[in-house]
Amino acid sequence: MNFLRWPQNARCAVVVTVDFNDEHGILTQEPRIAGREKSLSVWRYGAKRGVDRVLDALEEFDVRSSWFVPGRVAQTHAELVKRIDAKEHEIGNSGYRCEDFDTLTLDAQKEVFWAGQAALEQVLGRRAQGFRSFTGNWVPGFADFLRDEGVTWSSSWRGDDLPYFHLPDTDVVRTTLPLVELPLHYELEDEPYFAYNLSPAVPVGQPRIPSYREVLANWKHDFAAFHRFGLCFVLRLHPEIIGTAGRIDVLRELLADIRVRDDVWFATGAEMAAWWQQSVDGNEPGHPVEVYARHRQAVQ
Repeated sequence: MNFLRWPQNARCAVVVTVDFNDEHGILTQEPRIAGREKSLSVWRYGAKRGVDRVLDALEEFDVRSSWFVPGRVAQTHAELVKRIDAKEHEIGNSGYRCEDFDTLTLDAQKEVFWAGQAALEQVLGRRAQGFRSFTGNWVPGFADFLRDEGVTWSSSWRGDDLPYFHLPDTDVVRTTLPLVELPLHYELEDEPYFAYNLSPAVPVGQPRIPSYREVLANWKHDFAAFHRFGLCFVLRLHPEIIGTAGRIDVLRELLADIRVRDDVWFATGAEMAAWWQQSVDGNEPGHPVEVYARHRQAVQ
C-alpha cells in the first residue's frame, strides 16, 4: 500500500462519529429491558446530559463530527437534534429504531431506512448523506439501494484501516459514485469498554467498569499507530457512555493529544467520502470486501 497524503498535507485523518440512540439501541440489544425504568435511565442519560457534554468537548477542540440519529430519536428529541445540527455537525441515518438488520429482508431494510430519512428530513429540512447499520450488517442489494437514495458513505462494516468502496451487487450500470465505507474497530469504540447494566446484565458475563486511564491509554496508543502508518482513525462514541461527568475528560484528553499534532485532518464522514471518491480509483486488489463479494456470488 502506498502511503497516502491526506488533504491539508496531513499525515493521517480522523473522523469522530457519535451514535445518539437514546433507549432504542439497548431495546434492540436486550428486549428484556423494556419497562424497566431504572435500566432505561442509563441509556436516556445521553439526552439528559451526555449530548451537551460531547458537544462542548468537540467545540473546545474545534472538531466537527458525524452523528447517527435514528428517526424516532429525531422525532422525540427534535430540539436536541437541531442543536447538534446548529453546531455544524453532520447528521446521518441509522434506521428508525436501531433495527437489527440481521433479522430484516431487503424490503424491510429499505422501509426502515425510508422511515429514518423521512423523520430526519422533517426535523432538519434535508436528507442524510451517511448511514450506519446498528448491527453492522445488511443483505445483498442494500448498498446499491443506498447509492440510489443519494447516500455517499456508510460506517457500518469493518475490515480495514482506510476507507474502501462497496462493490455493486448487480451488473446494472449506475451513474452514481460508489458507496464509501469508513470501517470501524471495536477498540476505537466506547461501548465495548464501558457499557454496563446490572440486571438484566449488559453485557452478559462481563460485569466490569474499566479504568478510565487504561481506556485513554489504549485510544492514544491506537491513534499514535494510525498516525505513524498514515491511516484513517474512526472513533465511535455514544453520549450516554462517554458523556458522563467523569468519562467526558477521556474524550477531552484524547482530542487534546491529537490536536498537539499539526498534521492531522479532521473530517466529517461526508467530507471523507467526497475526498475518497475524488482521489482514489478503487480498492486494492484482494481487498476483503472484494473477496466477500466473490464468495457471496459463488454461493448464490
